[in-house]
Amino acid sequence: QVQLVESGGGLVQPGGSLRLSCAASGVSVGGAVMRWYRRAPGKQREFVAYITTPGETTNYEESVKGRFTISRDNVKNTVFLQMDSLQSEDTAVYYCRASIASGNYWGRGTEVTVSS
Repeated sequence: QVQLVESGGGLVQPGGSLRLSCAASGVSVGGAVMRWYRRAPGKQREFVAYITTPGETTNYEESVKGRFTISRDNVKNTVFLQMDSLQSEDTAVYYCRASIASGNYWGRGTEVTVSS
């Protein structure tokens, strides 16, 4: 059974940083395409970043380029999203998704609030 558990969210001031984690079980993050999405209040869920396998190719939604970094630790079987220079527009629930041959799997999300 695939499980993804996000953590690391919280309240941060504008300009601050957070590091989100997505701990996986039942799937190897090193063998999956791992993505982060977010859903802001009153908006639809949107893509944030992905990291492929093999090759570690990454891609980002335009508004987070240069501020967010996706990475993974295959030993810890965890994917990370380092978020720097946070803005109020980054306030959202952040979800990770694993894509493997058997399908796509989602975590339940972690909430990020950027506010002074």
